[in-house]
Amino acid sequence: MSAGRIPFGIKITLGLVLFFGMFWIAMTFGAADTTIREVWNALTFGPLNEKAKIVQEIRLPRELAAILVGAALGVSGAIMQAMTRNPLADPGLLGLTAGANAALALVIVLFPKIEYFGIMIACFVGAALGAALVFGIGASKKGGFSPLRIVLAGSAISAFLYAIAEGIGIYFKIAQDVSQWTSGGLVGSTWGQLQVITPVIAIGIVIAFIFSRQLTILSLSEEVALGLGQNIQRIKAVLYVVVILLAGAAVALVGNMAFIGLMIPHIVRAIVGTDYRFILPMTAIFGATF
Repeated sequence: MSAGRIPFGIKITLGLVLFFGMFWIAMTFGAADTTIREVWNALTFGPLNEKAKIVQEIRLPRELAAILVGAALGVSGAIMQAMTRNPLADPGLLGLTAGANAALALVIVLFPKIEYFGIMIACFVGAALGAALVFGIGASKKGGFSPLRIVLAGSAISAFLYAIAEGIGIYFKIAQDVSQWTSGGLVGSTWGQLQVITPVIAIGIVIAFIFSRQLTILSLSEEVALGLGQNIQRIKAVLYVVVILLAGAAVALVGNMAFIGLMIPHIVRAIVGTDYRFILPMTAIFGATF
């Protein structure tokens, strides 16, 4: 049986099996090795010993952060590739993560004691401004934006915004704090951060699923979408907000994570085809697994 004839239900089931397998593997390995039984006891609130505390207070928050960020970046990358019809589009290449990082550096300087919720809002605003700069420059030429022009504008704006973030860090002597975000990592993930970020990512992914049919039509061309009676401006506005929410939340949680939003949608399309009703759920699963 060819891959194209395998029912989607089987594909997504296999994806979930892979996801849970990788989850258990990630939970058992670390500086203090634990067995699957010890992990299970910790997750089901068995006897509270040293290894159970390691699993509950350190590994589980980090693993959940990795799952959320992987799913968020995978879905946002798939949306951007569909809307721009550009196979190289992802939040990192189109200025969103760089904008979030620059805003984060600025907020750390201006409000050193800012709460985590404020950091998250700053990341959303920075991601929106980064994307606006890229698409504004990319569409400044006659004829609108082309995929190549968007990638070039995204690379230039991303480099500029990362330079601003690093410059702020060096000048105000907070380079270590800024580098922690720009390099990315799960070390600082806590339950408190997850409580703030999880609803945002969940809402963004659910909205993306709701608009998956319209996204499939939009990925063909705007002319086709118009011919089928789609409200292009409304759809694009909603999906851009979703991308900003997902990318901003990912940066606020773990900092910059490169290439997840670029690679995962391509892998998923090779498995399930070009229908975004299937691509988005599988992208969320594969991104979380990654």
